[in-house]
Amino acid sequence: MLVHTALHRAERVIRHWVAGGCPVVVHVDRNVDHETYTNFVHSVADLPTVIFSDRHKCEWGTWGIVAASQSAGELMLERFPEVEHIYLSSGSCLPLRPVRELKAYLRERQGTDFIESATTADVPWTVGGLDAERFTLRFPFSWKSQRFLFDRYVELQRRLKLKRTIPAGLVPHMGSQWWCLTRRTLAAILYDADRPTYDTYFRRVWIPDESYFQTLVRLHSHKIESRTLTLSKFDFQGKPHIFYDDHLQLLRRSDCFVARKIWPHADRLYDAFLDPAETAMKGAEPNPGKIDRIFAKAVDRRTRGRPGLYMQSRLPHDGWENGQTSAPYSVFEGFTELFVDFEPWLARFTGGRVHGHIFAKGGAEFEGRQDTYAGALSSSAPIRDYNAQRFLTSLIWNTRGERQFFQFGPADSQLVSWDMAKDPNAQISVISGAWAVPLFQTGGDFSLLRTEAALLQKVENEHLATLRSPYAKARIRIWTMAEFIEAPMECLQSVLDEISGAQLRRIGAVPRMVDLTGFGQFLQNLKNEGMHPYLMGDFPVDGATRREDPPLRKPYLVR
Repeated sequence: MLVHTALHRAERVIRHWVAGGCPVVVHVDRNVDHETYTNFVHSVADLPTVIFSDRHKCEWGTWGIVAASQSAGELMLERFPEVEHIYLSSGSCLPLRPVRELKAYLRERQGTDFIESATTADVPWTVGGLDAERFTLRFPFSWKSQRFLFDRYVELQRRLKLKRTIPAGLVPHMGSQWWCLTRRTLAAILYDADRPTYDTYFRRVWIPDESYFQTLVRLHSHKIESRTLTLSKFDFQGKPHIFYDDHLQLLRRSDCFVARKIWPHADRLYDAFLDPAETAMKGAEPNPGKIDRIFAKAVDRRTRGRPGLYMQSRLPHDGWENGQTSAPYSVFEGFTELFVDFEPWLARFTGGRVHGHIFAKGGAEFEGRQDTYAGALSSSAPIRDYNAQRFLTSLIWNTRGERQFFQFGPADSQLVSWDMAKDPNAQISVISGAWAVPLFQTGGDFSLLRTEAALLQKVENEHLATLRSPYAKARIRIWTMAEFIEAPMECLQSVLDEISGAQLRRIGAVPRMVDLTGFGQFLQNLKNEGMHPYLMGDFPVDGATRREDPPLRKPYLVR
């Protein structure tokens, strides 16, 4: 047993193993102070089959953990000749089934070594970009306490193309450090004549505790089952999952003999699994796969979260979002400028929540022009624009179950232009150039109108370039104003037909369009002043374009 912390828990587990008839060799990390170590030794002094090995300084990813396993293994072989299987565990490991059941299991499989052992090409769990390189580069510095030196030395070796020679006859393998080996195999590894060569090589391998025994067992074992009898689960970063009291039933379902890593304060787990009255014999094969689905779901939730929900644990990592928003929504650009009372018409027709320009420079125009909306979203422009992307995602998340419709245009804040374009949940419908209608209706100083028109056209042109980008994933429809007013009913129907999950009726009549008399001349005046309003399409000077009725076709009979 390799003990580092929580020595009082380790003592209780040691007594459990001894009560089950197993001798225990304990290695205590040299980082533990002398007084604490001495008190721990005295606490189990009444157990004659518990002995302590030489102490080594153990740090993650370094040779000390292998040296500790070697020292404890040698002492086990020397002092307990009756032992046939040696089980390596840690102070945070907890037996899940009666010890006699484990002994019976191993007795039926004499000569079998249980150790996870696979080549680097066949394992998916290597993290940090060092798989084969951990065996061909040197790692004299600690990854945890000397990270800067670790990284710089790796870079230097790569730049100089330095590579180590793997000892003859070795094929590097990797796997969990928690193994159960037969006496014969462990003795062959520890007393191998070439051990000094192997030890020298593995001292500079990265994380040697996951490769030393896993590699050498391939030279000496007669029968290997490449799996561990210890339940040990890791997250997507390679860090072990910690088991707490509420994992009790989960651990029981695994049918594994031992689990790690147990939270030191998990009183319920220690009381349940170390209960002397626990005599049930399952006889089941250890099967951690029974709970793999739950761990896979936990990893997925941690890395991807729920669609459209942004949490502190995921927000700093761009690209980790599981969909930018949680539900479909619709964006209309240029419709309120072209139609009178478009918002109430759309609300009546769709039954959804129809907002105004929620990214208007003056503030968010929520439905009914409320000051706050679902989830205490403020209409304040500074608050909204502090993080406009999260404002949008919060609006959609807070109103799940109701489709949201809102207006957008070049006069609005453009902070979310790319976010909407890349969002598969967005349905964006654009009537380009419609922003000129309010300018036409306003009248006044024409030089000021020309300046504003030029600015709005530039902003919309950039926005349209974003929507036409190959990275855009939203459902996008773009019409010029001239194209749209030729057949407004068909254009509106095509937009409303795309609304998922809604059985909408056919449009009987479009909302009332604003009076465009003189609009063509307005555009011509802009041209005359040197500004080319090209986003409206081919708009005649004498007024709005009208769709011509198609010629009547000659009837014919089909026989």
